[in-house]
Amino acid sequence: MPIVEAVRMALTTLWAQKLKSFFSLLGVLIGVTFLIAVVSIVQGMNVYMEDEFANRLIGLNTFQVRRMPNFNMGNITDDMWREWMRRPRINEQDAQAIRTKLATPAVFSRYCGEQLPVRAEGKTAKQIRVTVVDPAYFRIKDWEFAAGRPFTPQEAKVGMPVVVLGFDVAEGLFPGADPLTKKVTIDGLPYRIIGVVAKQGTLFGISLDKFAMAPFDSPAQRAACRYGFMDEFHVQASGPGQMTQAVNQTEEIMRVRRRLRPNQGDNFALQTAEGALSGWRKISAVLFAALPGLVAISLVVGGIVIMNIMLMAVSERTREIGIRKALGAKRRDILAQFIIESATVSAVGAGIGIGLGILLAYTVKAFTPLPAAVAPWSVGLGVFLGVFVGMVAGVYPANRASKLDPIDALRAE
Repeated sequence: MPIVEAVRMALTTLWAQKLKSFFSLLGVLIGVTFLIAVVSIVQGMNVYMEDEFANRLIGLNTFQVRRMPNFNMGNITDDMWREWMRRPRINEQDAQAIRTKLATPAVFSRYCGEQLPVRAEGKTAKQIRVTVVDPAYFRIKDWEFAAGRPFTPQEAKVGMPVVVLGFDVAEGLFPGADPLTKKVTIDGLPYRIIGVVAKQGTLFGISLDKFAMAPFDSPAQRAACRYGFMDEFHVQASGPGQMTQAVNQTEEIMRVRRRLRPNQGDNFALQTAEGALSGWRKISAVLFAALPGLVAISLVVGGIVIMNIMLMAVSERTREIGIRKALGAKRRDILAQFIIESATVSAVGAGIGIGLGILLAYTVKAFTPLPAAVAPWSVGLGVFLGVFVGMVAGVYPANRASKLDPIDALRAE
């Protein structure tokens, strides 16, 4: 029997016996749905973490010199936390030493931040991240501006009370109005608005547009850097290779400054995008490692169900098999017919599972902050698994059908 004819007969049987077909498809359908949905969500998270999370929070080819790591996805013990809290803070002398001694060309920015209210025209925006930075910070972040401009090196040098607002802050304080040149009050200090950063959206449901940014040496430094230290010192190199060199050189500079012996660990942190992603990649690897086992359970159950259904089909179609053998059908023809039918049933389940998996992934994307990105290889794997499980499950029923004696088969009722 031609393959096309066998597939057509299998689809006709599926349509004629809808309930039995549904239970035949269920195991494969669930397994493939789970495969596509989980791979799509994890793949989307990988893209999200690499393109959005690390680069937007840290910056391209950028690292931060900090007292302790900023992103921690591992198990932080009490002893580790206490050790971090005993570390000396990053100070102006550390920043100056890195600026002057770093051999790799780079741009630098000091950074301090504090949650403070921002007031204007009788309105108050609460819990705004008020930060003080150097002008190079805007180059590091590569932000677009919805209006105005960043502050200049000259304004930063003299500590001018000028401020750049995030999009949400500007909209909240000046709805429908141009905020440029208007005044806001930060910690009781008046600041003139010179720019509004274009809307950046959210990261894991947290707005990236609720901030106010002033020059590091402006009066707001007293509020943002309450202890006279800086939270972070940002260093951006021109490329990945240069950044690696800059990280190694910075570590050497800081260890010399802190007078650390060779057997002592660093008492500071160099936070890179790669470091921020390392914790997520461990979680991602665990998910991908567990996925085959979880999918295999559903597929094995689905294969067993398909085998039982095909055995029933052999019993129901014994007379048909006898007629075909009497008309000259060979054993391999009977084998091929039932294996193709079994594979078709399983492939239909896999196809429905792929559609449901993609739908589930994008439903999660629509109603939660989690992203989704369908990996083409997972769709191909879903189709392969569907056909493979069907063929394996159909071997025993097909073999049994092919061994039927044509005379006994014709006598069957």
